[in-house]
Amino acid sequence: MIESIDPFVFRLAIFVLAVFVGYYVVWSVTPSLHTPLMSVTNAISSVIVVGALLALGVELSGKGAALSRGFGFAALLLASVNIVGGFLVTHRMLAMYKKKK
Repeated sequence: MIESIDPFVFRLAIFVLAVFVGYYVVWSVTPSLHTPLMSVTNAISSVIVVGALLALGVELSGKGAALSRGFGFAALLLASVNIVGGFLVTHRMLAMYKKKK
């Protein structure tokens, strides 16, 4: 008899695999491609910020609204850190190509 897999375990396995694949994909990128990669990462993070702001705008009257606002705040905080870090890395990478005086 085949038992069904718990959805939490299934989603956790997908998340863990995504972390490993993401790690190896990002660290195998050549340095000349890091700036475009960071630009794409900033664009994705900006979409996450919009979704997080929508989650923060949920009224506190429904079931799970407080949890939604908590996750929205965490997503907003982490995506903002990612965006600022992306701009700093992009600025540093572009500074490497400037001519030295």
